[in-house]
Amino acid sequence: MLMSSTPSSRVPSLIASDDTTVQGGLVPSRRSHSVLERGSRSLRSATPSKPTQDDEKAESFVVTWDGPNDPGNPRNWSKHRRWTVTLIVSLFTFISPVGSSISSPALPDISRDLHIPPGSVLENMTLSIFILAYALGPLIWGPLSELFGRQVILQISNIWFLVFNTLCGVAKTPTQMLVFRFLAGFGGAAPQSLGGGVVGDLWSPEERGMAMSVYSLAPLVGPSTGPLVGGWIAERVPWQWVFWSVSIADGLLQIAGFIFIRETYAPELLKRRARKIRKETGNNAYRSSFECPDRHWTMVMARGMIKPIVFLLTEPIVQVFALYMAVLYGILYLTMTTFVKVYTDQYGQSTGIAGIHYLAVALGSTVGGQVGARVLNTVYRKLKEKNGGVGTPEMRLPLLMVSATTLPIGLLIYGWTANARLFWLLPDLGVFIYSIGIGGNWTCIQTYLVDNYALYAASAIAGVASFRAFAGFGFPLFADKMYAQLGDGWGNSILALICLVIGCPAPFIFYRYGPKLREWSNAASVEKA
Repeated sequence: MLMSSTPSSRVPSLIASDDTTVQGGLVPSRRSHSVLERGSRSLRSATPSKPTQDDEKAESFVVTWDGPNDPGNPRNWSKHRRWTVTLIVSLFTFISPVGSSISSPALPDISRDLHIPPGSVLENMTLSIFILAYALGPLIWGPLSELFGRQVILQISNIWFLVFNTLCGVAKTPTQMLVFRFLAGFGGAAPQSLGGGVVGDLWSPEERGMAMSVYSLAPLVGPSTGPLVGGWIAERVPWQWVFWSVSIADGLLQIAGFIFIRETYAPELLKRRARKIRKETGNNAYRSSFECPDRHWTMVMARGMIKPIVFLLTEPIVQVFALYMAVLYGILYLTMTTFVKVYTDQYGQSTGIAGIHYLAVALGSTVGGQVGARVLNTVYRKLKEKNGGVGTPEMRLPLLMVSATTLPIGLLIYGWTANARLFWLLPDLGVFIYSIGIGGNWTCIQTYLVDNYALYAASAIAGVASFRAFAGFGFPLFADKMYAQLGDGWGNSILALICLVIGCPAPFIFYRYGPKLREWSNAASVEKA
């Protein structure tokens, strides 16, 4: 091993390809594509003297963290700093769903000024086309974050969202509104794709529970908060302000993002560290384990776009839960489209008062997500103990067996009480119940997919997220015609039947046959082995 007088504490640790861990030093390696492996033994080392050109051709020095307490590792930042980044990224993730639905109460005014037929598919599309962009966004922003890190992609995408959401307020034609809404949704899709990864970057699995529960509120509560605020805005000022108010809030959030958000993605941080060492030493043999000369950006983008689609086409678990999540997401955004009309037309309430009823969606989703997460962990822990300390993905499903029943029950209560124009609190109770199901089921399914596919969970979830976005786009398009033909009672009964047929049997089937499906699955069996 080459030695030098340079103090080892001044250089990052590196990992040798012969499975030797060196804290605070460098080890020459003749295999340039080595990775860190378990069971490494620590050796005391100092920085080697500068290699010759022949040495550089034969050897490489792999940069990694300088031990478990390296301050450069985001998981070693102070709790205050980690919570600050977590909260800002959660707000990035929150503001986009708010923007997706805040225009719902203003749709009649928008349609009047842009000459859109009221109650038409085109009117509903001005709301839901934002969600269609969520199908494309994860397939683009996710691979880009692998190439450039999370920080720059979060900042660029949020500015993108800010610009096109602002332009929605100056749209003069239906075409302009549709284009601006779609592009705003594309920018807003990035935090939905990357936020969970940022939480994982900052918090160890033992610490992650509370941070993830805070982050998971954003995509559930955001869609219902938009109309709640938008109802009062639409009642008092021109409809353009439903967009501009979101842009003002997002602009302030962007300033906070510039100040507080720093890069958290370990591969990008280590690549920067390796580049700095190369620049200081003039030795191109230094690299991180994530810098592969054969890794071209086109390969990263292609993999990120194709892999989720492959999961949707080949994995039965992903297919069934993608279909079920699509129904949940479709019902959520169908509610966003029709909720105000129920209380303004049938109960004679003002737009602002009608918007308050979205609290039932927000509270139900919050209860389902937060309580569900804690119950999910408790059930998993107890089942794991009964199984001799061995956990399986199927241990995430018992809660889903129960929470799946809340959707058909809540939809039936909401539909038939609204149809009979009973006291307004009764429809809200139905909405609250099925929103608990949306939040609880969402948590169960995402956790089950992560446990099932582990290393490939991002691709599985991206596939599910893209597919469900089509439902969030499509369901509101037929909402007015469905309720006009069938009424609230039978219309929601059909939705309840769909939830019953798809959602209720699925957890029982996968609880019984999940292990066998994992044996057949290449993606799941790799992690299982």
